[in-house]
Amino acid sequence: MSQAHLAGKVAIVTGGGAGIGRAIALRFAEQGARLVVADVNAETARAVAEAAGHDALAVPCDVSAPADVDRLFETTLQRFGSLDVLVNNAGLVNTERHFLEADEAWWRRIQEVNLWGVFHCSLRAARIMAEQRHGVILAVSSGGATKAHRGNVAYDAAKGGIEAMVRGMALDLGPYGVRVCGLVPGSIDTQGMDPETKASRGETVPLRRVGEAEDLAGPAVFLVSDDAAYISGTMLVVDGGLLAQQRSPQVDIFPLSKYPNLPPR
Repeated sequence: MSQAHLAGKVAIVTGGGAGIGRAIALRFAEQGARLVVADVNAETARAVAEAAGHDALAVPCDVSAPADVDRLFETTLQRFGSLDVLVNNAGLVNTERHFLEADEAWWRRIQEVNLWGVFHCSLRAARIMAEQRHGVILAVSSGGATKAHRGNVAYDAAKGGIEAMVRGMALDLGPYGVRVCGLVPGSIDTQGMDPETKASRGETVPLRRVGEAEDLAGPAVFLVSDDAAYISGTMLVVDGGLLAQQRSPQVDIFPLSKYPNLPPR
């Protein structure tokens, strides 16, 4: 891709202050996008915007708060005058709790941020983009939308809802020139895994490594670019082959120990 692949496009990245959101935001800036970094942490949002360059703006935003979301979009239009791309990346990730220990407050908070946040932002973006007759809404999901994590019923339910929203929004918004797509990350190191954990988890991935946040940046650029102009209503899985396997290599009937031992290159 050329360095101007997103030249002139205005993009909002929610949860852009860290992890996958940060990696996507910085790659968008490299590709020429005018960038709005939205994050509940004002300091990290500001740091990413500063790293992105002069055409970047940081906006503190809790996506579960409609007033914050209104301010995010109003600020974007005031600064840039339009909106071409929304990346719905913000979400709670440290949500583990066994279902037998669940309560309504836990369930509600996860849905408010991880699912309702996508609704709040997507609705405002859709209204702008439909009037313009162009735009892309990209949502970051998880393998938990189609396969379960242990101890993460609420998280997985929210991600399943996001993927249903991607399909439904694609149908409703397609006639107005608006595309809606999703990214499905696999096991991604966004918070600095210790080497032993990282190596152990990587053994389960067919590509033999845990992913990095930057592994999602290129696919995100592709999906929101004109190269993906005929892609809508679908999810792009970026997981090193993790979900393609029926069993993990540790319990498969043909373990890695039976693979041909090729000489090193």
